[in-house]
Amino acid sequence: MTVATALVKAPSAHPDMAADAVRIALDKAGIDHPHGVLLYLTADFARDPQPAITAAARAANCLQVVGCTASGLFTEDEWVLDTPAAAAMVLGGEFRLEPPRGDEPVFTLSAPSALDWNWLTQGGERYGGVSGDATGQGPYSVWNACRVRQDGHSELALSGGQLRLGVSHGAHPLSAPAPLTGVDGHDIHTVDGEAALTSLLRELPPDHRAPERVPTHLLMLGVIYGPPPGAVAEGRYHLLPVLSANADDRSVTVAAQVPADALVFWAVRQPQAAEQDMRAMVERLTADTLDDPRFALMFPCMGRGPYLYGGEDRDILQFTRRFPDTPLIGFYGNGEIAHLDGANRLLQYCTVLALYYDHA
Repeated sequence: MTVATALVKAPSAHPDMAADAVRIALDKAGIDHPHGVLLYLTADFARDPQPAITAAARAANCLQVVGCTASGLFTEDEWVLDTPAAAAMVLGGEFRLEPPRGDEPVFTLSAPSALDWNWLTQGGERYGGVSGDATGQGPYSVWNACRVRQDGHSELALSGGQLRLGVSHGAHPLSAPAPLTGVDGHDIHTVDGEAALTSLLRELPPDHRAPERVPTHLLMLGVIYGPPPGAVAEGRYHLLPVLSANADDRSVTVAAQVPADALVFWAVRQPQAAEQDMRAMVERLTADTLDDPRFALMFPCMGRGPYLYGGEDRDILQFTRRFPDTPLIGFYGNGEIAHLDGANRLLQYCTVLALYYDHA
């Protein structure tokens, strides 16, 4: 092994935790000097992560330490929320963290306060996550080259292997795709000629069909891209959170503008659907190979993981069942980043999975 992870917990945050995580990972990988270190720290380090970053760099004897603070983090062995912790992945062999060049995918991290749409849409095909908690507030940090980034952004290429990237939306479709026939900004007025709220309420259980009882926090609008046949089964859609159900004009307000000619469907966030979608996504990514990846990075929303699954993380479980010997590291974030439908996207309530294989 030339890549390995470790996670260290303690009653209170201390820089030595980061150094210990690096040392344990180095021992597991069987290397002395990695080419790069991914270091994630819990929010307990958020106000001043630099001492922990420096401790990790010294333990690794490596100047390319990259990562962020987050509310929770994990490896293939365990996840942590509400407990001070440091998680590290050491990269040896052919794998390196380098400045982006050419058309390489860009491993991207952003602090919530630094998220900028123009920056996100430029600079190559991005994948990664936004640090922070569900509120998008707090002193969350991002670093690379062993230093906290004052602009709140980190952009690197993870070279030395082949990347396979997948997105699990984790929602259960409530309706079949239908044409959007009336939209004004974020307000959906009609779907297939029918009032949007009417079409949504029809798909809900009877006790949720009054506008004031609509569980908007669980509902999404799916927007298909690419050829319509098989789009839902293949995961070729974007999900937009439903913000409000408007009884006065029978419209539904969603979190972003939707093209007037889109095919759309209603969906609901649901643990069972998320677990099934995660499994299906992994199967799609690996359908043409029997080889296991050398390692993996995962970027789940805070709305996934233990909060969705009732105290366990079934996304990690789906991964470890399929790849029991593959190192994995990740953090629960305030947004997920992936290149979909020809553009870099900021996602919500999703899990982005990056699998790294040796070059063929």
